[in-house]
Amino acid sequence: MRFLTAEATKLRGVRGPILASWQRSRDLKVAADKIEMSHVDDLDVDTRLTTSAEPVLRALREQLDGQPVSVILTDPAGVVLRRLTADADLERHLDSVLLAPGFSYAEECVGTNGIGTALEMGGPAHVFGHEHYAENLEDLACAGVPIHHPISGRTVGAIDLTCWRKDAGSLLLTLAKTTAEQIRQALLADTGASQLGLFQEYLRTCHRMSGAVFALNSDVVMLNDYARTVLDPADQASLLAQATEALAHGHRGPIAVQLPTGMTAHMYCRPVRNSLQPPGVVVHVKLGEPESTQIGGRDVVSRMLLPGLVGSAPPWLRACHEVETAFRSGEWLAVEGEPGIGKLALLAAVQLRRQPVGRFLVLDAEDAGANPHWLTAVRRALEDTDSVVVRHVDRLDGRRLRALSSALQDGNGANHDRPLWVAVTLGHTTKSKDLLRLLQLFPTTVEVPPLRLRLEDLQQLVPFFLARLSHGGQLACSPEAMRLLMRLSWPGNAEQVHQMLHQVVTHRRTGYIQPDDLPPEARAVSRRRLSPLESLERDAIVQSLLDANGSKVEAARSLEMSRATIYRKIHEYGIVPPIT
Repeated sequence: MRFLTAEATKLRGVRGPILASWQRSRDLKVAADKIEMSHVDDLDVDTRLTTSAEPVLRALREQLDGQPVSVILTDPAGVVLRRLTADADLERHLDSVLLAPGFSYAEECVGTNGIGTALEMGGPAHVFGHEHYAENLEDLACAGVPIHHPISGRTVGAIDLTCWRKDAGSLLLTLAKTTAEQIRQALLADTGASQLGLFQEYLRTCHRMSGAVFALNSDVVMLNDYARTVLDPADQASLLAQATEALAHGHRGPIAVQLPTGMTAHMYCRPVRNSLQPPGVVVHVKLGEPESTQIGGRDVVSRMLLPGLVGSAPPWLRACHEVETAFRSGEWLAVEGEPGIGKLALLAAVQLRRQPVGRFLVLDAEDAGANPHWLTAVRRALEDTDSVVVRHVDRLDGRRLRALSSALQDGNGANHDRPLWVAVTLGHTTKSKDLLRLLQLFPTTVEVPPLRLRLEDLQQLVPFFLARLSHGGQLACSPEAMRLLMRLSWPGNAEQVHQMLHQVVTHRRTGYIQPDDLPPEARAVSRRRLSPLESLERDAIVQSLLDANGSKVEAARSLEMSRATIYRKIHEYGIVPPIT
């Protein structure tokens, strides 16, 4: 192939979409001289797509009887689910190039082709003869069209018509488009009338109203992201129970509900009825100020700055404001900070507040090494989703960083119903040339401060996490325990706080958390993350000190350790001995 040795600018007569696909294929290091791939052994061929598409495929197969055309249905990753072919010679050739059920024809597997290129582009694609990237496919012509779900709009698969190159006609792509639309209509018809009506009313309410929205009937329950993120599980259960009762008795609201966590909610119910199907209800929830839930006079409910977030330290508020400003302006954003600090939670909260019904998709760059379809998922997300976040982007190698940069540039130039917003998260690291080149696509970088620089936020974080972990139970942190927590440097940040409190609530469910309820790490002021072996040693020393009522001599004796060693270890690990 001349493309592999020539500059792209010197290639004349090559259609733009084909040239772009060749470039993607080359970046992915797809072999042009052979087709090799593994078979998907656990392929699920009994899906809603295959069930709805089967009558359409069979009707088309009968219509094409005797013609050298193969009708192929794939899943969203380009894996072939069904293949119907009327010509024996074509069938054998397709087997030889692995265009068969259980094999993927995504671009990253075989390069430019009707299936993979259509899925990458998010629209119809026709590829004839030498336009295929793999030379084994040059005797074929194919026309592929993505299949979009009739309600959600998500890509659920693709339909492809493949024939010999010499038999290809101009109507091949038109027929593929018609078939894709017939399958979409079949999917729509197979969606239950009640669920469809309920879902449409749910979507209308989500677009009209901000805040928590949910819908239910006897078969399904739907909650928007705001309801799932902001509401405690116990509060969700209480609201669903009230909605079920309202549905049974025909109440429309407003209905005032006192939630388990102390919040007051007002429910506005809209019945959705169908004479042939079970009735349903769509509920919009307005949340009032939380009532003071107290244990021994201490308030355990914190005010949320953003959905699902608390904190009032100036560095944290500044980071929140900068992220919200970038999202509101539509400016692509990089969020930098230590592990566990809440970079993704901050992005999700801003998106929920500013665009509660928008689609928000998170892709983790750590998965790129183990998932050969990761870049395809990124490109599909950029086509189908309003807001995309790529986590841990600094963990990609140079080749994948360059491929991601190319995908982002293509996505930014594509036409979208809404402006595409992309954010990436990364840690504090030395930035390679490829990473710096990628970050040029993101005009703003916001640094999220570590917890040790805003320790005052622990006074809000601890009761907030406890309310969630104890499902609204009456559990608070005693002043003595809080003083211990305030001494720590929290190298694992908010995630470390959550993990520690998760350990606590397994044995303390109500009342006050006392210092003895805290794990050993709460008595060690470590400025760095310890290795597993160091953590075990630290915990053993802390437990021995507790057992010895703070006596270092007794603790050293129980550990068969010299006094000099235990003093050194106490200082090294920053252990705070209990006061005797």
